[in-house]
Amino acid sequence: MIDTDTLAERGHVVAHALLTPRECQELAALWPAQERFRSHVVMQRHGYGQGDYQYFAYPLPDPVQRLRQALYPALATVANRWNDVLGIKKRFPPTLEPWLGECHAGGQKRPTPLLLRYGAGDYNCLHRDLYGELVFPLQATILLSEPGREFEGGEFMLVEQRPRQQSRGEVVPLGQGDAVIFAVNQRPARGSRGWHRTAMRHGVSSVRRGQRFTLGIIFHDAA
Repeated sequence: MIDTDTLAERGHVVAHALLTPRECQELAALWPAQERFRSHVVMQRHGYGQGDYQYFAYPLPDPVQRLRQALYPALATVANRWNDVLGIKKRFPPTLEPWLGECHAGGQKRPTPLLLRYGAGDYNCLHRDLYGELVFPLQATILLSEPGREFEGGEFMLVEQRPRQQSRGEVVPLGQGDAVIFAVNQRPARGSRGWHRTAMRHGVSSVRRGQRFTLGIIFHDAA
């Protein structure tokens, strides 16, 4: 399901068709169900961009919970590989529940999976999803809307800030139900003097037409 070698080497990878079109539509249809969410953020009020998003409340919807649990083990393997080459002692447990237990014991108890909605002219500035001292270094974004039919524009963007070099940007094409899995904050890269850390940020370009929904799955909870 996930090409972990490509993910480990490049800091991002696309996993195709994680959700069916019907599953995508059902998740997007949760937007007005306020009881399923713990908070609603309007991006322009905070300088984050334009558009809005809502953080799910616990218990998470079944499809979101299943994806979070299913994706975590392979990503934990990559995260531990990264920590190993960077000389970081921290090791992530092989399943999600013990890691969330660490987050909750550290005061990070609020769920972070979220549903995002963009209309025409909306965009998301480059950013990192950090919610406390405890950070899982990988996350996933799943496109719920069908590009070309339900919206145009709104490309997912990654920017890598390389030491002593200009930043490198990349647009990641996604189809409905596809997930891009990527580094939350930084990833290891090999240089002429060995391994070093490169900073990563992500965002969404302006939507030109229609409405674009995405599901964000973050594996550390918030303080």
